[in-house]
Amino acid sequence: MIKLVLYIENQLVDLFEDESVSMTQTIQNVREIGKIFTDFTQSFNVPASSRNNQIFQHYYNFDIINGFDARKKVSAIMELNLLPYKKGKVKLNGTKLKNGKIDSYQITFYGDTVELKDKFREDKLNTLNLEAYNLDYTSANIKSKLQVSPTTNDVITPLITHTKRLIYDSTPSTDTGNLYYTPATNRGVLWSDLKYALRVDAIVQAIGERYDMTFSNDFFTSSNKPYYDLFMWMHRKKGDVESPNSDGTAVVKWDSWSDDSDGDTQSTMTDSVLTLTGSFYSALSLDLVTASGASYICSIFKDGVQVFSSGSVTGNQTFTTEDIDSLEAGSYTVFISCSVAISFSSATWNITQLVGGLIPESKTYVSGLFNYANTFVFDFSQQIPEIKVLDFLTGLFKMFNLTAYFDSDTGEVVVNTLNSYYSAGTGYDITKYVDVSEHEVNVALPYKQINFTYEGLGTFLASKHKQLFNYNWGEENYNGGQDLDGEVYDVKLPFEHMKYEKLINSGGGGSTGIMYGYFVDDNQDSYIGEPLLFYPILRTGSTAISFRDTDVTNSSLSNYIIPSNAFALTTLTSTVNINFKNEINEWQNDTSFVNTLYKVYYSEYIEDVFNLKNRLSKYKLKLPIGFLINLSLADRLIIYGTRYKINSIKTNLNTGQSNVELLLDFSTDIITVEEPIIGLS
Repeated sequence: MIKLVLYIENQLVDLFEDESVSMTQTIQNVREIGKIFTDFTQSFNVPASSRNNQIFQHYYNFDIINGFDARKKVSAIMELNLLPYKKGKVKLNGTKLKNGKIDSYQITFYGDTVELKDKFREDKLNTLNLEAYNLDYTSANIKSKLQVSPTTNDVITPLITHTKRLIYDSTPSTDTGNLYYTPATNRGVLWSDLKYALRVDAIVQAIGERYDMTFSNDFFTSSNKPYYDLFMWMHRKKGDVESPNSDGTAVVKWDSWSDDSDGDTQSTMTDSVLTLTGSFYSALSLDLVTASGASYICSIFKDGVQVFSSGSVTGNQTFTTEDIDSLEAGSYTVFISCSVAISFSSATWNITQLVGGLIPESKTYVSGLFNYANTFVFDFSQQIPEIKVLDFLTGLFKMFNLTAYFDSDTGEVVVNTLNSYYSAGTGYDITKYVDVSEHEVNVALPYKQINFTYEGLGTFLASKHKQLFNYNWGEENYNGGQDLDGEVYDVKLPFEHMKYEKLINSGGGGSTGIMYGYFVDDNQDSYIGEPLLFYPILRTGSTAISFRDTDVTNSSLSNYIIPSNAFALTTLTSTVNINFKNEINEWQNDTSFVNTLYKVYYSEYIEDVFNLKNRLSKYKLKLPIGFLINLSLADRLIIYGTRYKINSIKTNLNTGQSNVELLLDFSTDIITVEEPIIGLS
């Protein structure tokens, strides 16, 4: 028997001697290719001993105030024969009483990998702190960011229009969207038909900061160009960034707050964001002080969602709990909107919380002088596409077939491609630990076809592609060239996937050096779609375009950023692209950009699974403790001379008995074959 030891928040837990505890581990499961996994146990019971009652604070007793919160997971550590085995979290599922007395607690242990749902909940990207990237939304800034290098700038302007279709006609055509430059005309791309874009890595790092996560630099790194050079278009609403307004009203973020009290509430103020944690808030109010007689609007957002708007007001104002539609934990931000410049001498947050649910404690945060200059600030937190943090990260993981696990030694969330993860494995011959009395050899493939595609395929040219060719733009449908039995499995990214247009000179002269994105629907109406990821490419000394600085003035630009699905415009530089299928490239008009998402990140694993020789083999093992503790899911297990990848492994932590599901390993990588570490048995 193995001695299993469990600690919850560094407190030793009493265990039943006869309770069976099993741990299931998997990193990529053939049955659910598109999902991210973590270690977990089956639920098991622990006795209601005095020690455990103290840990769980007599959870069965309804009269205990602020006792154990079973809605949350708490930190835990497992040991096997006094050797460290797993760090993770425990969830209390419930209690069992017999004859009116507490008998046991039911718990589940989760490996400390990436508990995405627990960390991110329903939060959306607009809850992230992206204030460092804010800038005025002006013709000058749009024009400047249209010409910068995407290599060294996190904020750019791509040639993607939200409403107007662009053409190039040297005749010249009088179409206002004509990019052919003629001085002193109202033709060309209007500055306000363009929007900024933000580097995807800036969003990933902001997620790490908000949720106190450190991502490894295995994949999320500036040296990994196919990832690092991706940008997201800041398109939150269809059409204009904001509706044109004759009085020039704009929204800006308040700043420069300081703590002006000795209260003990669970609140903090950082970079103009008031963060409330915990519960039992009884009062929340905001005081504004201004000597101006101008009308203004005060808005309050919680986690990126508006919870209060004052309407048009003047002078000093106080907004109380009755006005603000929230007393819940979250991040609160104040915005001011005014048609003219206005100054506020101060703003004050007042918070009251019932500490322990009983004792009122108050805290006050006061701002300094704030001058509002009546310029429209493009607030990236407010303009970023509407998508949950969880869905965004999961989309990236699916895009590049990433795996993630928590490294307890470094405190990092290690993120890497599945191919890279498996390449770090070691082969172990475990034949002598196999129960030879029986094993199963089953069909490995539960699907007849796997589709790799994007959720958003509704833009004008992508829709036309579907109508013309009867399949989705960029979608790969893999079945190994076989007519198989089973279901279809979809790997679908929650992003928009555009087909870009390389313009020709409709006035004669053939192709131009211009490619752009037309982000409208198939009726050429403004379109919201899904968040758009793309590669920006700076064209220098290219075909000049007409840039409309205002409705009636224009200038000539020979340097500008075009959007692309391919990392580069020539295969001499790179053949990487973010299609799943090897499509005809919009720029080169050929299929030479062969390194698709499917080929680079999925093909090795998927084609192994579809291999006629592959099977899902099931064995029973009794592994030495030292080997079990050090086993990586990237390792290969060799049984009777055949090498396998681990699909899943389920271990009884009391007996050491393991049931493993194994897939044949067809990789040609040279992996050192070693004897398992015997350790303590």
